[in-house]
Formats: sequence, C-alpha cells, structure tokens
Amino acid sequence: MADDIIDFRVELGDGAIAELRDRLARTRWPEAETVDDWSQGLPLAYAQDLCAYWGAGYDFAAAQDRFNAFPQFRTEIDGLGIHFVHARSPNPDALPLIVTHGWPGSVVEFQKVIGPLADPASHGGDASDAFHVVCPSLPGYGWSDKPSATGWNVERIARAWAQLMARLGYTRYGVQGGDWGAFVTTSVGQQDAEHVAGVHVQLPLVSLQPEMMTDLTESERASLESGAYYSRWGSGYSTQQASRPQTLGYGLVDSPAAQCAWVVEKFWDWTDCDGHPENVLSRDELLDNVALYWFPATGASSARLYWESFHANNTEPVTVPSGCSIFPKEIFRPSRRWVETRFTDLRYYNQVEKGGHFAAFEQPELFLREVRSFFRLVRN
Repeated sequence: MADDIIDFRVELGDGAIAELRDRLARTRWPEAETVDDWSQGLPLAYAQDLCAYWGAGYDFAAAQDRFNAFPQFRTEIDGLGIHFVHARSPNPDALPLIVTHGWPGSVVEFQKVIGPLADPASHGGDASDAFHVVCPSLPGYGWSDKPSATGWNVERIARAWAQLMARLGYTRYGVQGGDWGAFVTTSVGQQDAEHVAGVHVQLPLVSLQPEMMTDLTESERASLESGAYYSRWGSGYSTQQASRPQTLGYGLVDSPAAQCAWVVEKFWDWTDCDGHPENVLSRDELLDNVALYWFPATGASSARLYWESFHANNTEPVTVPSGCSIFPKEIFRPSRRWVETRFTDLRYYNQVEKGGHFAAFEQPELFLREVRSFFRLVRN
C-alpha cells in the first residue's frame, strides 16, 4: 500500500479562506521603514496594499483552479507523503523529466512551462522536444508531508526523487532544477547516474579555489561582486532558517502578512524586475506562490531544509552529462571554466540575456529554450 500513487486535488476550503481573511484584517502592522526604497525590506505601503488585495480582491476559486490545472498525485516514499504534478506527454517518445523548485518557490513556478514541456506541438513547438513532466513539492513544502524527524537533507530528497521516477516506470530520465532544486538535481545525477540522461541547473554549486581566481573575466568579477552583496545584504533569511527555523516558524505560520512579506521580498531581490516584482509577475502569481506556504502552514517546515543541508554542501564531481543556464539576476553566476571544475561532462553552458532566480516563472519562453537546447544533446 505504501507504493500506491493516489490522485490529489487542492481544496482550500471556505473555513481556511475565512480564517486567512480574518487574520489579514487583524494584522498589527509595524511603523513604516525609514528609507524610501526596499533596502530595509518590503515597504509598509506595498505590504498593506498586497495583503488588502489578498483578503478582498484575490479570487480564491480561480486560484484553486490554477493549482489543479495539471494532474496531481501523492505517494509515500521513505515514510513521507510526497505531492507531485505529473503531466504525461501525448508523444510516446517523450523524455521523462523531473523538475524541482526551491525556497521560496513552489510547483507554482512551473505552471507556465509544464504544458509546453509536455506537449510542445500544441504550444508552437517541436514535438520532438516533448517531456513527461514530474514536478514534486519538496518535503515540508506545499502539499508534501512535513518531516517529523531530522534527516531530510538534499541527498535524501534526491534518493526519494530517484525512487519516485522508478515507481512511475521511468528507467531513463532528465533532471532539472534551480535554488535547492539545483542541489537536489545535482545529487540525483550523482546517486542515480545509470538512469539519468542529463542534469540541467540554473544555479550550479561550485567550490571556488585560489587557482580559479586568476585572470578573472569581467563576468566573473561581476559574479563575485554579486555574491559579496548577497552575503552582506541578502543572506539574513538563510542564516535564520539554517540556525533557528522553529523560532521563525511561529511568526510565519501565525501571520499571513509575515509569510507574505517573507516570500515576496525575495521576489523583489532575486527577479530581473527593474525594481518591483510586479514588473515581471502579476499580483495573483505572487500570491499563488505565497498561498502554497500559507495554507499548508509550511513556514517552519520549509525553512528546516536550510537547517538540514545548508552547512553540508556537496561539491563532489558530477560526471553525468550536464547543462547550465545562467540568468543575469541569479544570486551567483559561475563562469563556464568554474562550472567545468565540478561538472566534468558539461555539454551546454549559456549566459541568458534576461531573467533571474525564478526563471520558469519570470521568463518561461527563455527557460523553455534553455531546457530544450540542453536535452536535445542527450535525448538519445
């Protein structure tokens, strides 16, 4: 019975929606920031406006329909219930592909690309680029179960993903991801190499050694400067989540305004948005993603992935065929020569002209181009 795959649909429930609206209406707001920009975090006026819309203007029924746009399932792996979207392609020769999100993302990130990946011919593409798409929610995220004991780190999640693909009957498959999903993707390629056709990531983790710091290119210098800025001004969330996720969780699970601000601020910081997240994502899209943290109450459980994995990054070689697409507003943008020190069979590397950390969400057409370009090299 533990191997069963069970149909799943998101049901938000009138009671849960009413509770959200009540909590939003009773939010005790802080005073306004003392600057005229976002440098202290989400500005009060925008936070109030966004939360007012969430309570009074956001169409929950339409959102539920969006969440249920593709077939969804749950299955138990290693004692934990895992939620996943599974969109089979009408093309019998499609390559299975497991796509993984990170924090503060969710399966919502891939809503715009699942259809074109699975059925490119119906979206103006080439049928030969088809994939059977599997898109799971990380443990402790979305509609997957919350781990009740320690141990669910990146490597264990990767083992679960390999088991999920085997359970679905896929003996050869591709792996794709960004953020934590990139690290999971990389680990799947290491642990299940005999079944992995290739791995494609947007955020390749590499260990920078002194010999790699000579004769720096302009783009390498810019990447190091971006990393230094992140360490100084953008990494406080990760320090908190990697050290005291439980303490943080009390506020995020209790206050929808806090959960909203905690997530949306990163969409300002990490998207290629010219100063405002709604320049690249609609208000509904931002709130759809926040909803996948609020309704399942995953403020603490999602943060625990940092506690489990943040201090034990795996930088061992990746020997399966690999591809990297580097978007210009990504947190860290390693050069090809840096990436090749770890990804020893790098078949594809491209610096994309536009986009950021949430590439499939922000720039779906460019994301599709990149994924298709790499996997064309390893399909056969």
